[in-house]
Amino acid sequence: MKIAIFTDCYLDLTGGIVTTINAEKEELERRGNTVYVFSSAYPKGRAEREELAKKHIYPVPSCKVFGRGATPIARRPRVIEKWIEKEHPEVREFDIYYIHYEAGCSIAGIRLARKWGVPVAQVMHGREDMGESSLVPWGMRTCVAVMLNMFHSWYLPHSVKVAKDTNQAPTLARAKMWTLMVNHANASDVVITPSEHFARLLKEYGVMRPIEVLHHGVPDEMVERPAEVREKAEGEPLRIIWHSRVSAEKRILPFLEALKKLKHGTYRLDVYGDGVELPQAKMYAATHRLNAKFHGVVGTAEIEEALASAQLDVLVSYNYDTFGMTLIEAEARGVPVLIVDPALREILPRGGYICAQDQSPKAMAEALRGVIEKPESIREMSKVMLDHREEIRNSVKVDKLLKIFYSIISVEKCSKKSKKLMKKS
Repeated sequence: MKIAIFTDCYLDLTGGIVTTINAEKEELERRGNTVYVFSSAYPKGRAEREELAKKHIYPVPSCKVFGRGATPIARRPRVIEKWIEKEHPEVREFDIYYIHYEAGCSIAGIRLARKWGVPVAQVMHGREDMGESSLVPWGMRTCVAVMLNMFHSWYLPHSVKVAKDTNQAPTLARAKMWTLMVNHANASDVVITPSEHFARLLKEYGVMRPIEVLHHGVPDEMVERPAEVREKAEGEPLRIIWHSRVSAEKRILPFLEALKKLKHGTYRLDVYGDGVELPQAKMYAATHRLNAKFHGVVGTAEIEEALASAQLDVLVSYNYDTFGMTLIEAEARGVPVLIVDPALREILPRGGYICAQDQSPKAMAEALRGVIEKPESIREMSKVMLDHREEIRNSVKVDKLLKIFYSIISVEKCSKKSKKLMKKS
């Protein structure tokens, strides 16, 4: 099978989407499939482009100066379409286009698919309504959301309009972002989401295309490496690891506030990753003399090494994450997890995590205190994680992904045959 991936979150980035694309690409290619990746990127020299091309990874025309935070921005979809038609005309003969975002490069992929009659599978990864609210200053949110909608509607039809409500669209800005997400999803043949709770929201807000729920996986070798059941001795500091973005939507500062409520010496926190709130987090930790160490961005091997000695992983985002790759990375190594969003419970095996009573620093502190005072709970949760980790192999996910691909390719072929027969008759 020949698969073209279009994404605005890949090159020059780290995070869950990047990890997912890399893992899937590697497994799909291992099975003999051809996989191209087209991604927005910051400027690259000829040598770097040639090295990427050897792996069938191609930076599309992108803005040289502007970016959203640390994320490069692709140029207008029509510019990208012309570039692909000129530089990579072979992709018009590919079997499927696999789209991983909702911005310029991703829009171009959908438009080219429609032009060339290639079926489209669209992955809806996350809550862009919450992301926009977290990243854009308060006074500019509505303006930015309206502009993004206008830009998106120039290229893909907006037949569904989401109005403000008291649920997930309480502001005009968030309603506009839901409008963008829903109409982008409706431009595909099938929508893939990583969780049941996000699939329900997409249907509720107007997605009419078939939706397949497909949980993310971790590389098989991560599951195959030996992992021991975690133990915590009485009186030993709880070894906590954070390896998500250090940013507002991940709620690093509320978590540090929770640690401030614990007795000094009862925990140790290691933070891996970067983000816009890293300077504030470091300052807060230093000001309150928290037992926290910030390691910055490190490689996958170092993260795995850190997980090998951790006793508790944390993902304390609320009403934001639709999956959370760090959750299953912890599961693969047998590390219990603290969460605060009840929706994320579907990702983890029952008994392998703690869910705080609510998202407040007080509730998080109480949950942590419970583990510290009952150290045997670490062993119990760790054993549950290890007992279920075979379920999160990436090869298991790709088996299911290929079935989805083949099903929509078959439908597309049947549709083309029907059209030909109608013309003949």
